[in-house]
Amino acid sequence: MAAFVKAVNAKIRANPVLNYVCSTHFWGPVSNFGIPLAAIMDTQKSPELISGQMTAALCVYSCTFARYALAITPKNYLLFACHVVNGGAQFTQGYRYLNYNYWGGKEKLAAAKAAQKDTVAPPKLEEVKA
Repeated sequence: MAAFVKAVNAKIRANPVLNYVCSTHFWGPVSNFGIPLAAIMDTQKSPELISGQMTAALCVYSCTFARYALAITPKNYLLFACHVVNGGAQFTQGYRYLNYNYWGGKEKLAAAKAAQKDTVAPPKLEEVKA
């Protein structure tokens, strides 16, 4: 059995594409893509849920490790892309946080909710017939 596993492993490692797919240079960034995907999905949520401190920490993290992905040998472009996407999403969240908390977004949202509340609902069909 060990000889069979050794032969299969040698066959996989002989192919450069399969060798890359079976390495941590591929699976590390793929599993790390959960962070930017979550950040992208969070851009659809209310800005009052954004943590400024966490967003700032993730911006620093993304920039630091995007640089690290290019500093190692061999360069890990998939990891670099992951951190660039995460950085873009986190900087977007940071802008939304600042806009909501410091640049008048909270007041605009409250005014929009009040205006929506004040609008009269259209009459129901039963009320029109009576």
